[in-house]
Amino acid sequence: MTDKKALRAALRARRDAFAATAVEAIRVDPAFVALLAPGCVVASYVPVGGEADPAPLEQVALAHGCHLALPQVLDRATPLRFALYDPATPLVPGPFGLRQPPHDAPEAAPDVVLTPLVGFDRVLNRIGQGAGHYDRAFAAFPAAHRIGIAWSVQEIDLIQPDPWDVPLHAIATERAWIVRA
Repeated sequence: MTDKKALRAALRARRDAFAATAVEAIRVDPAFVALLAPGCVVASYVPVGGEADPAPLEQVALAHGCHLALPQVLDRATPLRFALYDPATPLVPGPFGLRQPPHDAPEAAPDVVLTPLVGFDRVLNRIGQGAGHYDRAFAAFPAAHRIGIAWSVQEIDLIQPDPWDVPLHAIATERAWIVRA
């Protein structure tokens, strides 16, 4: 399948079917723990639909003294920003069914970005939702360690990246921690 719209639809269906019965959580690998230091900022996300939940990674980050940030999305065209997230502060509704920090939450520059995926391959290419939010965020924070979060069923043999696509450093699934061989 080369048409990205059709590929996204097929991968979402596969992801959602798996998520409906998934009992395993995303795996926390020692390589992730090695990235953490007190005060670092880990950007995460609140899963929507069948997206894999990054909560196990968030819990480890908090236990290591890290700060959490969540994306704030205004619309399809505006770049997302990462805002510090205080679990004691309620999230507010955002576009596309997202839950996000209030608009007055302080902006944060992430050291690690956990990103939801629609699909991925073993060479760490990714297919996202298609709006380019994370590609633009990766370009804005090039030093941040980029980790895709997905279910193992979202893996495909090969993704042909577009020129603007930024590869990941790792992918965490319920089965494995994947890095470029």
